[in-house]
Amino acid sequence: MAEPGDRRSFMKKATGLLGLAAAPELALAAREAQTAPPPGLHDVALSVNGTKRTLRIDPRVTLLDALRERLDLTGAKKGCDHGACGACTVLVNGRRVNACLTLAVTCRGKEVLTIEGLAQGDTLHPVQQAFLEDDAFQCGFCTPGQILSAVACIREDRAGSDLEIREAMSGNLCRCGAYPNIVAAVKRARDAQAGRAQAGRK
Repeated sequence: MAEPGDRRSFMKKATGLLGLAAAPELALAAREAQTAPPPGLHDVALSVNGTKRTLRIDPRVTLLDALRERLDLTGAKKGCDHGACGACTVLVNGRRVNACLTLAVTCRGKEVLTIEGLAQGDTLHPVQQAFLEDDAFQCGFCTPGQILSAVACIREDRAGSDLEIREAMSGNLCRCGAYPNIVAAVKRARDAQAGRAQAGRK
């Protein structure tokens, strides 16, 4: 009959061997636990202004909050936070969206363009330049959303007449009432881009 000490020695050796066998699996599980997002959070890969960014966020986080609070891109403004004022307008794959109503997770793998990414270095986008030349803003709060909406409006070929521009831009409200100047700026940018396109074809 084996002595108690022998049994204890055998159990220690057996436990040690089992531990060695399980070590790789335990190490792998530990690494996965360190890299996996905590429960309820998701890793969301976005392309923002041409730069790939990965955020670990709650799936309920809006694109607006992700841009402003996680990426420090504060150009898109939080106005009504209900999709009624357009101050938070950004472009997702070239289309206008209200960032306050858009979940960041739905933009996974898409191209997000904010006002910060519109200019090329020190060269303003034609719409930005037109807004300056036509004084199409007063307090400036709505201006980033207005400009991005105008970019899309021209790209969508919805900037033919004053009435068409007003209709296409109706989702962007200006508390200062600078609408005539905004329409003038859209027309100026439209004509400038048309002129450049024509010159490029010659």
